[in-house]
Amino acid sequence: MKMSTNFPLNALRVFEAAARHLSFTRAGKELGMTQTAVSYQIKLLEETLGDQLFLRRPRQVLLTTAGERLAPKISEAFGIMDEAVAGTKELSESTLVIHTTATFAYRWLAPHLGTFQMQNPDIAVRLETSQTVVDFTRTEADVAIRSGTGHWPGLTSHFLMKSDFSPMLSPVLAETIGGVREPADILKLRIIDAGDVWWRLWLEAAGIPDADLGGRPNSRFGAQAFEAAAAIAGQGVAILKPEFYADDVALGRLIQPFELRASDGNDYWFAYQETRRHSKKIRAFRDFMRLMMPSFRD
Repeated sequence: MKMSTNFPLNALRVFEAAARHLSFTRAGKELGMTQTAVSYQIKLLEETLGDQLFLRRPRQVLLTTAGERLAPKISEAFGIMDEAVAGTKELSESTLVIHTTATFAYRWLAPHLGTFQMQNPDIAVRLETSQTVVDFTRTEADVAIRSGTGHWPGLTSHFLMKSDFSPMLSPVLAETIGGVREPADILKLRIIDAGDVWWRLWLEAAGIPDADLGGRPNSRFGAQAFEAAAAIAGQGVAILKPEFYADDVALGRLIQPFELRASDGNDYWFAYQETRRHSKKIRAFRDFMRLMMPSFRD
């Protein structure tokens, strides 16, 4: 008996079930197929092999000699495949890959991940940070926490928090000009990342739409967390999201001189592929974020 290299895999799966049950009807029930469909798949396999596999008798089917030789080998082969798939799925579900920005990872996520892992000891966490928007088709990331509008084709997204911003600086730096009492005072100090569009938006909201920032160094720190570190060191005024720096304010390392905040329309969202919404590890992390963030919205 010589098997074609183009043998029908589905027909082999049907044969394995029928051989195990010695019944086309019971095989159909296991596989969600009709008895007629099972019979067709068996006939297709027999034609491919050029040999009869079952003896059809009234209310009974029996394996032929060829069928008896083939059945244990096919059963073993599918057992190996099922074990491999199960092992891969188990490994996949045991590690959660989170993609986010360096600032969100450092200022919010990292302090809370320990709690998540204590609640889910069977899930390991791998954190990836980047300023770029993750492409789920080109990365192993399971979920992303990103800034944007929340509308991404093929993704399910949940609102996490507003991404509004305001100037923040070291109180020591503020005292070098006798304190920062009105928005115009900020322009007397070094501006960290003066080319950031956030500065233009906030200054316009503060009533200074024509502020001249063009002559200042157009430095780029690459992440809000680094700009905050520079501000804490007294190197200038940074435009930051105040929620991320509440501890620094409490410790006297930073001040937020004005309640006024501005927004560029991009907020923080929790996102993942729609096709993976039932993943156990994604559901676990989604439930965790829902509990940890009162502003979380489905």
